[in-house]
Amino acid sequence: MSILDQLYEKAKLNPQKVAFPEATNEKMMQAAYETGKDGYILPILVGNAEEIRALCAERGYDESVFTIVDINNEEYKNEIIEKYVALPDTRLKAKALGRRMADPLYFAMVMQAVGDAGVTFAGIDNTTGDVLLAGQMIIGLKPGISTISSIGLCDIPGFEGSEGSLLAVGDSAVCTNPNPEQLADIAISACETVKSLLDWEPRCAMVCYSTLGSGQGELIDKVLEALKIANEKRPDLAIDGEFQFDSAISPAVAAKKVKRESKVAGKANVVIWPDLNVGNIGVKLIQQFGKANAYGPMLQGFNSVVCDCSRGAPVSEIKGNVILSAVRAAGMK
Repeated sequence: MSILDQLYEKAKLNPQKVAFPEATNEKMMQAAYETGKDGYILPILVGNAEEIRALCAERGYDESVFTIVDINNEEYKNEIIEKYVALPDTRLKAKALGRRMADPLYFAMVMQAVGDAGVTFAGIDNTTGDVLLAGQMIIGLKPGISTISSIGLCDIPGFEGSEGSLLAVGDSAVCTNPNPEQLADIAISACETVKSLLDWEPRCAMVCYSTLGSGQGELIDKVLEALKIANEKRPDLAIDGEFQFDSAISPAVAAKKVKRESKVAGKANVVIWPDLNVGNIGVKLIQQFGKANAYGPMLQGFNSVVCDCSRGAPVSEIKGNVILSAVRAAGMK
């Protein structure tokens, strides 16, 4: 059974409420319908209820699969606004929040913040910037985290790592050139993500072009400072470095290059890139030459799960990301 099959089964055992603020989008509605009909999630379509119902009929979908939430329902809107402003550390007052909730993206996230949904899933009609801004404003960041980032899961044929063919990598999509504090946040968030999604005990490697002092320079200094910050923030997590990529994932290479005790060297299941250039190129090399399936990117750092899918993603990919997001949401509870 593939990792995706395992996660699908996990989702069915505890289906989560997933809010779709781009409900009228054809691909998004199809993904919501098929994942809901098959029992992986409980899909919530957020928008103009009359328009959503008309499109359901036009596209041949059984409306009973969905919960349809009308953003024009003033009674429900006022109810969740009241709940939201009563939460600690909320950034918006009732009037300002009400104005923003004319946008289904903000409406869905308020539902999520008050517990009426477990995930907000968007990204086709909204830009990444739209989703990130709304998420930071409404959902907020986890305590101790100030950086939104992403993680991907690579299933690499022929790779025999500490988790079989699987390796989690980040950030390959969001943070262009993270400073040491941001890089530390990325590592901590990545550990939390793999715990909630896969039940792994994370072993997180901070990688660059040096292994434990074999190279010198400001690029290495950044990784070392990030490692120090991450270990100070979360001494309970196995985050180590600085390692070259092969020292992080290969026991044979680690045995030669790492001459001290390490819970991570040679058996990392999470790899943290030093910047987006490395991350983007690294993932594409794994995909092209390693023939890997790469799932994600999954946003991380928010108080609860927010998803931004690729605008060019096919329905099959959207469905996979919806299900991954639901499993993460269940694991975070």
